[in-house]
Amino acid sequence: IKKQQQDVLGFLEANKIEFEEKDIAANEENRKWMRENVPEDSRPASGNPLPPRLFNDSRYLGDYEAFFEARENNAVYAFLGLTAPPGSKVGEPPSEPQS
Repeated sequence: IKKQQQDVLGFLEANKIEFEEKDIAANEENRKWMRENVPEDSRPASGNPLPPRLFNDSRYLGDYEAFFEARENNAVYAFLGLTAPPGSKVGEPPSEPQS
């Protein structure tokens, strides 16, 4: 979990994407908020959703796997619901191979 959190935070910081980190280990309010805002179909069969979970305000975006997939597809800004900065490769859909 810690490695995944560091991976997400490192990416956001490196790309100067503003974010608010919420610690659910030490703050019961944050833990309750996350449980309430992760959609039913994105929760584990048993137990509580584990971090990292990404939100844009209170809109649930996905878990680490969804973030990782968006990053691999150069679609992180779209995943986060943000406009990619001009010239950014990390917001454009993958280009079609030229024949």
